[in-house]
Amino acid sequence: MRGLRDAWAPALVTGIAFGIAQFLCSNYFSYELTDVVASLVGLGAAIAFLRVWRPRGAAEARARLGVPAAVPAGPGAADATLTRARTWMALFPYLLVIVVFSVSKLWRSGVDIPAALATTDVKVNWPILHDAVLGTDGKPLTSTVYAFQWLSGPGTMLFISGLIIALVYSLNDGRGRFRLKVSDALAELWRTAVKMRFAALTIVLVLALAYVMNLSGQTVAIGTWLAGAGGAFAFLSPILGWIGTAVTGSDTSANALFAKLQQTAGQHAGIDPALLVAANTSGGVVGKLISPQNLAIAATSVGMDGQESTILRKVVWWSLGMLLVLCTLVFLQSTPVLGWMLP
Repeated sequence: MRGLRDAWAPALVTGIAFGIAQFLCSNYFSYELTDVVASLVGLGAAIAFLRVWRPRGAAEARARLGVPAAVPAGPGAADATLTRARTWMALFPYLLVIVVFSVSKLWRSGVDIPAALATTDVKVNWPILHDAVLGTDGKPLTSTVYAFQWLSGPGTMLFISGLIIALVYSLNDGRGRFRLKVSDALAELWRTAVKMRFAALTIVLVLALAYVMNLSGQTVAIGTWLAGAGGAFAFLSPILGWIGTAVTGSDTSANALFAKLQQTAGQHAGIDPALLVAANTSGGVVGKLISPQNLAIAATSVGMDGQESTILRKVVWWSLGMLLVLCTLVFLQSTPVLGWMLP
């Protein structure tokens, strides 16, 4: 409770800044960059706020974690001087991603870059399935055509950004020194790919399952059955996203599995389908707190390897509490009480 009391102010400032930036970016700028832009704005708001506000108990927290109040100077000591150049170099990867995605997705002045990149897509008619899977109207579904976006895909944009970042870091680390070798950056890229191979395989298999369930009609059938709950389903809707992300570790996977189901249930229950799909995504975000993959990342980042269960016990009740608040909010938004909030 003491930690909550000491941290609520910057958390509130960061959350409000993040939410406003997320709303503006998703509606008026680029939905692909929503979380990146919102995160940077939230970070900037936190830094600005902490320049005029200091949390209580900072010294005690440092002592408990064994962090010295000041980094000792001398031969072999770490240089923790935070210069403006080093700050910009630390922010450079995120700013570059925004620039690269903005150009590739939004630049249409003179040359329509998004259209030009899209012309490089390779369309592949999926064997056996193409023209064999029909929709409810009896016409073949276009989802059996796979588009290989080798140049226009987000993954390619991130890869290009990574290469540029490695090149810049190889020239300068913010203090005029040559530090990173491009060969080391490529080696790290390979190590990361190997480390993430099982997580990537999980996402691929979940997406494959989603395609099977959607195209076979299973998702529609389950959604129609769940619609039997009527208006009460709005309260239960976020739980599906929460479970999906908690199990798979990916909000994208949870959306792939349950978005169509949520849409179908909404249509049959008389609830705005857009509200339920959004509830699925929001529930997935809350579920990330207890996802095994995210717990492992959190434990590694703060030097608590092997203590994932300790972190889980600390956050599971917060996750359930926020899920209850979200379920209540979605239910009220499906009624005239808060229905005015929907677009």
